[in-house]
Amino acid sequence: MNAVAADFGPAPSLWKRRHLLDLESLSAPELLCVLDTAARFKQATNGCRSKLPVLTGKTTCNLFFENSTRTRTSFSLAARRLGADTVEFAASSSSLSKGETFIDTAKNIQAMNVDALVIRHVSPGTPHILSNNLQCSVINAGDGAHEHPTQGLLDIMTIREHRGSLEGLTVALVGDIAHSRTARSNIWGLKRLGAHVIVCGPATLVSRAWESFGVEVAYSLDEILPRCDVLNLLRVQFERQTTRPFPSVREYALLYAMNRERMARAKPNILIMAPGPINRGVEITPDVADGPQSVILDQVTNGLAVRMAVLWLVTSQGE
Repeated sequence: MNAVAADFGPAPSLWKRRHLLDLESLSAPELLCVLDTAARFKQATNGCRSKLPVLTGKTTCNLFFENSTRTRTSFSLAARRLGADTVEFAASSSSLSKGETFIDTAKNIQAMNVDALVIRHVSPGTPHILSNNLQCSVINAGDGAHEHPTQGLLDIMTIREHRGSLEGLTVALVGDIAHSRTARSNIWGLKRLGAHVIVCGPATLVSRAWESFGVEVAYSLDEILPRCDVLNLLRVQFERQTTRPFPSVREYALLYAMNRERMARAKPNILIMAPGPINRGVEITPDVADGPQSVILDQVTNGLAVRMAVLWLVTSQGE
């Protein structure tokens, strides 16, 4: 480890976890530990541009069974920024097609001395199963509609950067709440850090059952908009739906898209966020997506910082 990496110091003693499987189980101090560590990495790497070789000699593997651009690329870049070696796994060309079980595949990858396995899978709970069968660290990069913890963390980090604290803020998650793992991770993290959370969308995608999470349920974006400090606009996930939840995309955009007219009725300093990919003209219009209140690209940069922090924290346990 070089002098710059040594100066970064050891992992915080507060962090005791070998895996990151969800945000639901994290305490507020643990959430702040990850966020503060991510902020340190962002500063120490000149906005995530330069390298800080604190993971030299370690290897991470991206085990993705669903398509991904931002998450997969940023985990790979985060590992390389910290000096780790990376392995990319392609399910379509793996031994799974020959009948090998999912757990055996993971164990074989671990046997190649992999220190952290980043898993995305269509089935909820998959990362938890792996964590019970592997000795290496497991990081959940999205498991079905359950959770996407690093996305929740990078969203919260972006809000903290622009607002300083989440205490007392009103954050609305708008769109396909029913199928959104991002919504679930955001809800757990935002509420634990003191924000008031509203979930908003068509009744077919936002059940009253969400009130059991301790959030406000709304069906009209126009009614809640004047109260919102942050809007996180979620994509309608047609690929996860068996029936069409509303008559047309045009009607959805009319009722829930953030456009110029709605921006005029919002708070002047409202933050516009989207976890991506964004569908321009559906959940957000181009002028808003590229406007001064949009922090969408800040979220992408902070994804690198968060994933650097998570990789370092989980692989530092026991050292």
